[in-house]
Amino acid sequence: MKMEFPLDDELRKLLLLIQAENKSEAEWAEIESGDMFQTKSYCGGFDAIEMEFCFSYYSKTNEYWFQFSLDEVNDFLSSQNSKLSMRLAPK
Repeated sequence: MKMEFPLDDELRKLLLLIQAENKSEAEWAEIESGDMFQTKSYCGGFDAIEMEFCFSYYSKTNEYWFQFSLDEVNDFLSSQNSKLSMRLAPK
């Protein structure tokens, strides 16, 4: 089941870090890591098979999965009302 979540400040900071790296998809693929970015509620990184950033979001009760492309980083940061589609991780 997919749910829509608004971008919070914690995720915006991660997106800013990704943007600041100024890397191409190929460069991200060379250093792929599933846990390159870690905060209180988020953990993820670039996946070379998906060619997208794959993250987990940890709420107080559940884990959710979501992913986004490098192109979407700028789109998310330029919009004040962006929402991400997340799915509940299997238990």
